[in-house]
Amino acid sequence: MTLKDLESQLLALTRSEKERVIQLLTHSLVSTQPEIAKPPEISDGAAYIANTQIAIWELVNAQDLGCTDRDILQMYPQLTESDLATAWDYADAHSEEIAQALRDIDE
Repeated sequence: MTLKDLESQLLALTRSEKERVIQLLTHSLVSTQPEIAKPPEISDGAAYIANTQIAIWELVNAQDLGCTDRDILQMYPQLTESDLATAWDYADAHSEEIAQALRDIDE
């Protein structure tokens, strides 16, 4: 894929998709530390935003229930847009893990 190809695809995105791309790119430029953790003191094995007790599956669940990033940041004021970008990246890369966590919670 060339930059020109990518440019035309980016311009075709919706406003919210463009915002997400900006978040991802910004995050990739400024991130220097791991932001996802599986704390050993929490026995459920779920992935959490580092230095919080907020599981990635919780954020995905909120999104599935219709919450926007803005809503989630209001519910969890200790999180940043970068934290959410990291969470969405993790959820995308580990979709089965997140799906299983959500199934476990439903049961």
